[in-house]
Amino acid sequence: MAGPLDLDDLVGRARDGQPRAVARLLSLVEDAHPRVAEIARALTPHTGRARVVGLTGPPGVGKSTSTSALLTALRAEGKRVGVLAIDPSSPFSGGALLGDRIRMTEHATDPGVFIRSMATRGHLGGLSWATPQAVRVLDAAGFDIVLIETVGVGQSEVDVVKLADTTVVLLAPGMGDGIQAAKAGVLEIADVFVVNKADREGADATVHDLKQMISLARREIRGPSWRQPIVRTVAAKGEGVDEVVHALAAHHDWLAGHDELARRRVARARDEVEAIALRRLRAELVDLRGGGRLAGVAERVVARELDPFAAAEELIADLRT
Repeated sequence: MAGPLDLDDLVGRARDGQPRAVARLLSLVEDAHPRVAEIARALTPHTGRARVVGLTGPPGVGKSTSTSALLTALRAEGKRVGVLAIDPSSPFSGGALLGDRIRMTEHATDPGVFIRSMATRGHLGGLSWATPQAVRVLDAAGFDIVLIETVGVGQSEVDVVKLADTTVVLLAPGMGDGIQAAKAGVLEIADVFVVNKADREGADATVHDLKQMISLARREIRGPSWRQPIVRTVAAKGEGVDEVVHALAAHHDWLAGHDELARRRVARARDEVEAIALRRLRAELVDLRGGGRLAGVAERVVARELDPFAAAEELIADLRT
């Protein structure tokens, strides 16, 4: 049986870069440990330095390969990099179906890299609900850049924009990605476009379609704005990856120069606070359901003694008392 949790010691060891301490903190926040609020309180003063980069795109575009290639390029610049690879959940254990042991194995022994697979656990939007806390852990542990690789579920996968300073959308030729990009609204979330597998037939057409969509979108923009670059890569061969790194740095400089970085981080904090508050309210509603209060007002709605809005008001009043 595990002993009592010495949170100060654990946070201290994580800040010293000890991988086991970082992994332990990530497990605690992912499992919603009862002391998760204390963990956030202990970590917060040591955060705010890491750049957070999200990588998203349809399945099959090579997100994991691109993440691995980015790791190589960023490490060559001396950056410490943390990776949160969001995976589908096992229907049996609730854990990640793909594990960090089979991802990016060439970086497994690099002390400047930490890779963690996290399960979505049914959370829509391509991320795990615990991802904001996991980013906080890696930020406090001194990583220069945190890469978030989303699960690749399709058009609902846009939550990453709420967490990332820079969002990279990966596309590939021959997959109908031009149409998918328009449907998924990635023009709104993408800061950098990467056309991976650019040695394949159709790469020129994909780049052309993206340029047209970007030009059309910019007609609606007033004032200074970031123009999303389109970078061609062959991640499996490491081609074009340095250009992606340069695009990420250019976007970070643009954010800082236009006060956009602060705005995005305030929006990130707002969304996180809202999500925590809603999670607690849902838990309290579950308590009311367990106590029969919710069933009682539901029966009165069916009996037409209450309308649903009045019933909801009664439940809210119960939560406030």
